Amino acid sequence: MRKLALFLLTLSFLSCKKDPSYGPHNLKNGQEVELLVDHRYGAEKDILIKLPENVPAGAYLAGFEQREPGFSYRVRAKFHHDDDPPQDSSSDSFEFLRITSKEQYKGTESFDIQLIVSYVPGGPTIRLNKTGNDYYFIPDKLQLNAANNTVAGQLEEIWQNVKEIRADWKLKPKWKAIKATVTHNPQKFGKAYLVQQIQFTL
Repeated sequence: MRKLALFLLTLSFLSCKKDPSYGPHNLKNGQEVELLVDHRYGAEKDILIKLPENVPAGAYLAGFEQREPGFSYRVRAKFHHDDDPPQDSSSDSFEFLRITSKEQYKGTESFDIQLIVSYVPGGPTIRLNKTGNDYYFIPDKLQLNAANNTVAGQLEEIWQNVKEIRADWKLKPKWKAIKATVTHNPQKFGKAYLVQQIQFTL
């Protein structure tokens, strides 16, 4: 009986070793979870939430190409852990599987996006592109429309700095940070943010 108990204990220990868990939520490789994706695409408060606990998921979501700004989603995703991730990449991630619900945001509350992000290696980068007369926060996906002439002039000033940097890779942005306060543009909902104000930090 004692030998049987020892055998079962050893078997249980080996089973645990075969199925390790990772991250703040102790998830197993390949475990399927439900996540909440915010309507504020690319914003400071664009935080992936794990359901049903309603806590930060602690990893990024890959492969969700159908995502549209202005919509909140519940999605199913598969957790992945990489013991040897690429340099400067997280060891934990979620792989998008399918949408379980999609809801359009009906409010008018403003939120902030950062137009300068830092990459390692690479340093600070301005997140602004221009095609014709249109400014883009995310190329070919999410426009930035000026709410007034002041903002229009500021966007053009930022774009001129982007062009200077692209012409001489040794140059850095003129500012340490650029914060844009935006709302969803009702005229181009899901395609554009309406920029209400831009704040520069030198």
